[in-house]
Amino acid sequence: MLIGEVARRSGVSTRMLRHYDSLGLVRPTGRTVGGYREYAEADIRRIFHVEGLRSLGMSLRQIGQALADPAFTPSALVDDLIRRTEDRLQREQELLERLRAIDASEPAGWDTVLHVVELLHELDSPSPSRRQRAALAPVEDVPLLAKAVLAEAHPNVAGALRWALARAGADAVAGVAAGMHSADTEVRRRAVRAIAELPGEEATAILKDALEDPDPDVRRNAALAAGRRGTTTAVPALVAMVAEGTNDVEAAEVLGTLAQDPVQGQRILDALAGELAADAAVRLRVTQALAELPGDLAHALLRQLRDDEDRTVALLAEALDGRSTP
Repeated sequence: MLIGEVARRSGVSTRMLRHYDSLGLVRPTGRTVGGYREYAEADIRRIFHVEGLRSLGMSLRQIGQALADPAFTPSALVDDLIRRTEDRLQREQELLERLRAIDASEPAGWDTVLHVVELLHELDSPSPSRRQRAALAPVEDVPLLAKAVLAEAHPNVAGALRWALARAGADAVAGVAAGMHSADTEVRRRAVRAIAELPGEEATAILKDALEDPDPDVRRNAALAAGRRGTTTAVPALVAMVAEGTNDVEAAEVLGTLAQDPVQGQRILDALAGELAADAAVRLRVTQALAELPGDLAHALLRQLRDDEDRTVALLAEALDGRSTP
């Protein structure tokens, strides 16, 4: 079969077939009397083998080595191709995200595009100090800040980014709200910390929903933030924080504020009393939390705790009860 017919049947151009011949990758078995390349059936099969391997991303050099080595095992090469493909996809995904960030900024001209590109470079810098400086500079691109907040692991940079995002007010909520639905626990933690610093009913509603998050850290941050906004559904989580000893001082302060309402005050008192069946360490934290409740709300319970079997708990209850009683 002559080269023209091979090209038509295989879909490989005559130019590429000549290139394969020059490399020794696919050499025609014979030549016609006139010197034209003549391909046998085995040659055509080899062409299809080459094209198949090219479709996997292999270079012509790699293909030549693979076809020339009868002991060739493809596993190592395939692993390498997988790694390279993953790297390429990651670079393309990063490019796509950059383009989306620029598009979201609705650039009016090249100056805006270049500004966003420069900001992206700074926020993507491996240097935490450069990322922090970028966050502290005037940034009006809320979607870009939200994306950076959800991705930032360095605590100082994350704090600067949250501060920058908070300057946008309630308008920033939508940008980070998507992070609360991420399968990545760290992303949800970053999102709830950011939302905790944003005003508005939408932020409060998201914090209420986060009280049911499977991650305890997300639930605790949501409980503290929602409780400070007067959300009473945060009470069980706040009481649990007191009992567990996780941010228990902050939780007790929030419970004290919520207890200003008489109905909620009694509910909170009953919930704290329900934790007194635990060990002495828990009873001590509960006793400390009772000090945050307004007026004489905790007087009867503190009087009871003055007889606690643990001397430290008893002495603290006595001191607190004496302080609250005229």
